[in-house]
Amino acid sequence: MTALIILFITALLSLFIAFTKKPWMVLTVASAGLIASATALICESKCANMLQFEGLEFTSFAIFYGVIAMIFAFLILLTAYSSFKETPEHTGDYIGLLLFSLCGALIMFAFTDMFMFFLGLEILSIPVYVMAGSRKSDLRSSEASLKYFLTGAFSTGVVLFGIAWVYGGTGSFKLAEINTAIMAQETASPLVYVGMLMIMASFLFKIGATPFHFWSPDVYDGSPVVVTGFMATIVKLAGFGAFLKMFSMAFGSLHDFWAPALGFIAVITMFVGNLSAIKQIRFKRLLAYSSIAHVGYALLTLVIQSPDSPFNLMAYLFAYGFSIIALVTVSLILNDEEDQISSFKGLARRNPYVGFVAVVALLSMAGIPPLMGFFGKYLVFAEAIGEQPWLVAIALLNSGIGVYYYLRIVILTVQKPEEGSPVVSKHKVPALQWFVLAVCAAAILFGGNMLIF
Repeated sequence: MTALIILFITALLSLFIAFTKKPWMVLTVASAGLIASATALICESKCANMLQFEGLEFTSFAIFYGVIAMIFAFLILLTAYSSFKETPEHTGDYIGLLLFSLCGALIMFAFTDMFMFFLGLEILSIPVYVMAGSRKSDLRSSEASLKYFLTGAFSTGVVLFGIAWVYGGTGSFKLAEINTAIMAQETASPLVYVGMLMIMASFLFKIGATPFHFWSPDVYDGSPVVVTGFMATIVKLAGFGAFLKMFSMAFGSLHDFWAPALGFIAVITMFVGNLSAIKQIRFKRLLAYSSIAHVGYALLTLVIQSPDSPFNLMAYLFAYGFSIIALVTVSLILNDEEDQISSFKGLARRNPYVGFVAVVALLSMAGIPPLMGFFGKYLVFAEAIGEQPWLVAIALLNSGIGVYYYLRIVILTVQKPEEGSPVVSKHKVPALQWFVLAVCAAAILFGGNMLIF
């Protein structure tokens, strides 16, 4: 709980310090607050006298996922600073909204009842609605914000209705009591089944799974690059973490009912994401459809629900997140207003360092060994192959499709640049972005051993 308080205070301070119109001060305070919050979160497992609160429990699950979310947020802050400081009067707004949204992510990892889950979901989502429309001069940004808000509001209504039905069938909002009530019944109440399916639909919307993915391409494409990276990493991590926690703690006894449906959704999500990504010419839209495909792979951990599922899901999203942050940073460096994939052409020759990191990140997302993305997929597939070999076979087929469009960008990156292409020299790469690329490259190249051993 202390970590959450520190993070909230940091977000407030960022808003007030912004009045100085000195972006470096806002970044310094936000970075210090993130480090202090992460330190306090780690201490939650070792200090018995840490502050606790009804509805929140910072277990090892919440701590590990929370620390990963803070690492991603820290890297996104650093890489986005060059964009934020262009409008000094709004730097604190951007950073404050990002940190407030991160508070919601921490709640979604630690909730123990439906009240706190709903609060976490809304605290996570509302700042992202605003950030998606932060480019006021871009109509696509306003469209992205409006679409995300309207579909998010509909999803909120669905999850509230689902929670009400579950309460009607069990008489409780607490996850442990819901599970106890379901197990005490010879046959679970129809109210529980209906409510559970509605809650599942809301989760599938939040993580962008088919058929609830329709918002993703337009919102990813219209949002600023930094916001796209935030949604693809922290929002997705929070959605999956809460999904796994709720359906293992509250509805674990009904696993045989909802797992087949989730397995079918995973299959169509993989195909929709990968087949749609093949024809994309805009980078953020490709990231959107690629993200949908990765949701399909990650859903395998929920279908199986073994004791290793939380770690395997964390490992997969950990590897995926570093690749996304690296590619978002490369996109910021290229600064292509049209966001064309063709802007990657010759990048490895124009700037070997940036091109190398881009290639490594793309190959990791494709699952090429020995990069961290390969080990993340290996852990998920190895867990599932014993119980659902047909799902793993379909996932491997889809991974092959994914390799095609990732390699297409890799080939563009290493090609000879066209005459007149701008040179991306090391002097044009801000130091903070240079550091973020180095961290992401090191994690992708050497993080696989950490995941396995």
